[in-house]
Amino acid sequence: MNEPLIEVQNLTMGYDDAILQRDATFTVNRGDVFAILGGSGCGKSTLMRHLIGLDRPLGGTINIAGVGTPNLEAGRPPYGVMFQSGALFGSMTVGENVGLPLEEWTDLPVDAVAAVVLAKLRLVGLEAAVDKFPAELSGGMKKRAAIARALALEPELIFLDEPSAGLDPVSAVGLDDLILIMNKGLGLTVVIVTHELESIFKIANRCIMLDKKSRSIIASGDPRELRDTSTDESVHAFFNRIAKES
Repeated sequence: MNEPLIEVQNLTMGYDDAILQRDATFTVNRGDVFAILGGSGCGKSTLMRHLIGLDRPLGGTINIAGVGTPNLEAGRPPYGVMFQSGALFGSMTVGENVGLPLEEWTDLPVDAVAAVVLAKLRLVGLEAAVDKFPAELSGGMKKRAAIARALALEPELIFLDEPSAGLDPVSAVGLDDLILIMNKGLGLTVVIVTHELESIFKIANRCIMLDKKSRSIIASGDPRELRDTSTDESVHAFFNRIAKES
């Protein structure tokens, strides 16, 4: 039975008088690898910011794990986040970055924090980088370190913003494999903002596609089924890499 973990109803989002999306309604079920898709400027990353509580909607509701819209000022967040750039603190080592949520939100002793940090870095293949600084890491390593930090508090839900952006093909495949390990091996629900079709077809079981022109969700479901069966011109073009005439 599919159990919703995120429920979005009639969400309208934008800035001032600029509306990005109107009346967006969708659910993310526990255990999903759920992709938020669409062309540039349609509101993908903005939607993620709304889901994690960084932005407030102009209308509609967001409910995560039955406790309503996330409020980052109310306490420990029920999810982990990896931002597109990694958002690591440059003046802190990788280990210190990963340990920061534990120091902020738990009373674990120093030895216990260090043990959790090493365990999370081992999971993402970066145990040897614990004492390195972000400037010493490749792009792919920075993203893995950011994922390790996102996992520090043992969330059941993790958000990933463009995890494969800017990576070489080998690093991108490795990151896809890590996402599948988190989903299948750890039981995490994963929400991904991305436009990388190869990754989408490999890891995502459900998706929504945002449209800039109509400011709405124009497709939802299994991305492979949408690729093969959608009769919507924009959806078909997106999933099959067909350039549309302007």
